[in-house]
Amino acid sequence: MRRLLVFISALILCGAAWAGDIPLVASSLVPAASGKVNYDHDRNGNIKLEIKTKHLAAPERLTPAKNSYVVWIRSTDGQTQNAGVLRINSSLEGSFSTTTPTKAFDILITAEDNPNATQPTGPEVMHGSIQTR
Repeated sequence: MRRLLVFISALILCGAAWAGDIPLVASSLVPAASGKVNYDHDRNGNIKLEIKTKHLAAPERLTPAKNSYVVWIRSTDGQTQNAGVLRINSSLEGSFSTTTPTKAFDILITAEDNPNATQPTGPEVMHGSIQTR
């Protein structure tokens, strides 16, 4: 029985190191917005991300108006990669998912004129940081 409890405890601790939720911090441009990132490891050791936001105004309602929200992954060496577009529905809820091999990085969400931008140029609306093992 004791071995079983030790084994279950070890599994719980390992799971905590491999997965989690982090809050996203909203900028003053979208003060009512909230969001979180759920992350987990896939079977190849990559990080699966799922971003959920609430109360995030459509980008065309910002001042100045923008075309889309872009999710960026910035590694610890400063390299920034366009991960894709955060879609906002009519209930002002956003969702986005992707996978990255990077283990420690910042997530930035910016309002952009061009969803295919190669570097962030628009204002940052939310951000967070992830460090995994």
